[in-house]
Amino acid sequence: MSGLLLIPLLAGSLLGAAGRPWSPAAPCPGRPESSCREAPLVAIARPDSSSVWKLARTQGAKDGESFAAIMKTADTAQSDPDFAGLIVRCAPKGKIDVMVALIRPFPPRSRPKVTIAATGGGTLTFDARMAAAGATVLLPDEVSAFAAGKWQTAASLSVAVSEGDSEIRGVVVLNGLREAYHSLLASCSQ
Repeated sequence: MSGLLLIPLLAGSLLGAAGRPWSPAAPCPGRPESSCREAPLVAIARPDSSSVWKLARTQGAKDGESFAAIMKTADTAQSDPDFAGLIVRCAPKGKIDVMVALIRPFPPRSRPKVTIAATGGGTLTFDARMAAAGATVLLPDEVSAFAAGKWQTAASLSVAVSEGDSEIRGVVVLNGLREAYHSLLASCSQ
């Protein structure tokens, strides 16, 4: 059960089951029922800031067109629930796009302001545009230079996406970006 913390719960005080043994709907698969008469255990996911970049290929709008991308989910302990993570993808004509993925979309024609602060570096604010039905914020072309260089040695990025009175904030841990970026470049030409 790697990546999980097992926390025993006091059934009597927390669940109101004082004096009664714990009895799940499907009692302890593979174990005798008598061994289930202890305090219940609840698996709680531990924030995993060392998660890896995911390499994926998505279908483009035209027949036979596909794009490779690397994605990293947000550090959920430091991010708003509507902040999903960061995407770096191959774009047409040899470009690299950097996008912020959101759970709650902004209107498709929005022009949000995105502020990015890298650990050990400065803070920059960009005018961005929406992509993918408002759930993805496409950053300007100059941001791809940061993904290709400076961000590869930074520990994390703090990102704020603002549109009108709404703001969504998040943190993405950047460990492994250098290797993932080189894998992406190799996949772009395929």
